[in-house]
Amino acid sequence: MGEDAVSESPFEGMPWFRIGAGPPLVVLPGLTPRHAVPGGPAFLAEARPLGPLARRREVWWVNRRAGLAPETTMADIAADYAERLPNLGGPVDVLGISTGASVALQLAADYPGLIRRLVMVAGGCRLGPGGKAGQRALLRRLEAGDLRGAGAEMVRLVGVRPASRSLEGWAGWMIGPWMYRGSTEDVAAVLRAEDAYDLTPRLDCITVPTLVLGGDEDTPYGPAVFRETARGMPRGQLIIYYGRGHVGVMLTPGFSRDVLAFLDAP
Repeated sequence: MGEDAVSESPFEGMPWFRIGAGPPLVVLPGLTPRHAVPGGPAFLAEARPLGPLARRREVWWVNRRAGLAPETTMADIAADYAERLPNLGGPVDVLGISTGASVALQLAADYPGLIRRLVMVAGGCRLGPGGKAGQRALLRRLEAGDLRGAGAEMVRLVGVRPASRSLEGWAGWMIGPWMYRGSTEDVAAVLRAEDAYDLTPRLDCITVPTLVLGGDEDTPYGPAVFRETARGMPRGQLIIYYGRGHVGVMLTPGFSRDVLAFLDAP
């Protein structure tokens, strides 16, 4: 598991874990059922893809804080990170995953001096049509207290491959009550925030060097949004992995190599 928390965390008030050594790399995770450090299999799912990066970087996985107001915006969430990032000293590299990539891009737009380089994994300047519809369906299930339905919607939304989503939805239905045990108010707040999120008009003002990584079978954002995001920024770059869905991007052979090559470039 991650290293023991230090007495004065640079991300005080936000759930985090740290692995590896080297220059800091702050990871903003995708949508999580609770704003906490995951345990058990969920921790392994978050930490394992970061292992190759941790061989050369001190990786800080930092979730959104708990207790978000229902009307929270992406700018509000980005401000929480902006308040704490200077504690690591100087501009730092940031890697955002899915919804975390949306937050990271908002951070780069609002606080460009805090980020040295930005990597967006399976995320973009806005949700695609599939992501918009899927996240709204998930939010409706949560607001209705239908945890099995919410589990099914969540797993279908981020499914590895489109062809397997029916089976994945059934699996989500089974684990929904476990996945969403406790309060669902924080995840609902993030869903509302991303529903209203669209940084397309601001892309040409985001000058942070940015690498966008996505799969050609991604549903929540999709290749068109990945291309729009990368091409809209003066220093944007794009890599599309073929035969990959939403969560499959980080499992692609060469993913960590591509990320580190970008971060370590002169």
